[in-house]
Amino acid sequence: MEKIWLKSYPEGVPAEIDVSQYRSVTHLMEESFQKFASRNAYVCMDKFLTYSEVDQLSKQFGAWLQSKGLKPGARVAIMLPNVLQYPVALAGIIRAGYVVVNVNPLYTPRELQHQLNDSGAEAVVVLENFATTVEQVVASTPVKHVIVASMGDLLGGLKGMIVNFVVRNVKKMVPAWNIPGHVTFKQVLAEGSRLPLKSADQKPEDIAFLQYTGGTTGVSKGAVLLHRNVVANMLQNEAWLQMAPSDKQMVFVAALPLYHIYSLTISCFMGWKLGGMNMLIPNPRDIPGFVKELAKYPVTVFPAVNTLYNALLNNPDFSKLDFSSYKICNGGGMAVQQSVADRWLKVTGTPIIEGYGLSETSPVATANRVDIKEFTGTIGVPIPSTEVAILDDDGKEVPLGSAGEIAIRGPQVMAGYWNRPDETAKSITPDGFFKTGDVGIMDERGFVRIVDRKKDMILVSGFNVYPNEVEGVVAAHPGVLEVACVGVPDANSGEAVKLFVVRKDPNLTAEALLEFCKHELTAYKKPKYIEFRDELPKTNVGKILRRQLRDEKKAA
Repeated sequence: MEKIWLKSYPEGVPAEIDVSQYRSVTHLMEESFQKFASRNAYVCMDKFLTYSEVDQLSKQFGAWLQSKGLKPGARVAIMLPNVLQYPVALAGIIRAGYVVVNVNPLYTPRELQHQLNDSGAEAVVVLENFATTVEQVVASTPVKHVIVASMGDLLGGLKGMIVNFVVRNVKKMVPAWNIPGHVTFKQVLAEGSRLPLKSADQKPEDIAFLQYTGGTTGVSKGAVLLHRNVVANMLQNEAWLQMAPSDKQMVFVAALPLYHIYSLTISCFMGWKLGGMNMLIPNPRDIPGFVKELAKYPVTVFPAVNTLYNALLNNPDFSKLDFSSYKICNGGGMAVQQSVADRWLKVTGTPIIEGYGLSETSPVATANRVDIKEFTGTIGVPIPSTEVAILDDDGKEVPLGSAGEIAIRGPQVMAGYWNRPDETAKSITPDGFFKTGDVGIMDERGFVRIVDRKKDMILVSGFNVYPNEVEGVVAAHPGVLEVACVGVPDANSGEAVKLFVVRKDPNLTAEALLEFCKHELTAYKKPKYIEFRDELPKTNVGKILRRQLRDEKKAA
């Protein structure tokens, strides 16, 4: 395969990276703990943790886990939002020689039970706000140890007590729960402080994470991410961003949940690698509160999804912030819409640099150059040590400019799906390419444009309609806040296009929107049905769930 994309690389970005620089995530992590010991690593609710403090607290957490007799490679689940306990637990689990299983705290009991059983997790750390979910299923799982954290645990003395009181009693955010034999996060740290952390003999081929896919296309599966996969993607991103530690500390916004691979790599791990400070946002849906936090710190790196960028732009106080420190705004997780990108550039002066990846690729596989001046509408080119092929249904490469399934090969590609050799065989070709299920086109410069998810494509009278294109057009209407496009059965055309729209202008009518679409879309792409909603269903990172909207219609 000719790597045509290399001619589009910025000067100074290497074609390949050296994955052997670090033997494990622990190796990289502990280097940063020593190198940046006195710097602030995290801030949450105005409480700072230095690299040295994360080093010490995570040692205590890991030592406690080791004292429970867990064998190397045991799975430990983290069920936390973006609070200070997350990086402590994360580093502690990895340093102790165990495998992190990231869990969405908003999971239903059914979803949680599936993930704990599928992963074989023997311990789980959960915020008390979500402990009732663990209580309902823990007896039916392999979990032997439940560690319960409280919002105020690491906020210190009186402040921590006040936060816990408000959360439990004033805001009533902690439903009643009872888990016999559980221990508190603070107990774990106290007991761990009297125990040694035994060094884990970790190799590049050892498992670091079981990163479960969002389940947006079926049953959630665990992507097996090895230490070398995660290390590779950190080094790839570092090389691509051409950023290095400096005296002026970078500030990373961690608004997307760290239990999601996008935020975990771009915010948490890149923050560690570059000696940056992560600003933890426990609830990014509270946009006014989020804007107040953004006003406190000189933000450097801001990864987000289209819906979050859009929500911020629609907050009147956001445009009053000082954006002079903003260097990199990454767009991922879902397609960035042109209308949102244009507004973001106008308000902040910083373009959205769209990239692409999946849980199975640790996650970043392609990215736009960091020196772009405006939104490109593509997902960029393959990053160092990465190959992208566009394949037809028979697994053969299609000509440049033709649509096909995006396939990725590189050191960041997972080892396979946990305990699912059948699914692994379906998704990874004999020559090592991971088939993404996304349809894309590569141009002669190596830039890739996403057309859509294969499963989301709508077939209208034999013509392919890609929801991303329709949504991009509709989102540009000034009266539209959010939109989702799905296919619904139609007696005449097989399928018809249906829109679900959240209005920005309460007076927007279906007729006006249809008229707008008539001028922007060819006949077979035009929506036949429009349904207005107060909100749209989303994943934990804010990606709109088209499948759920389709399933609603089937159930009805």
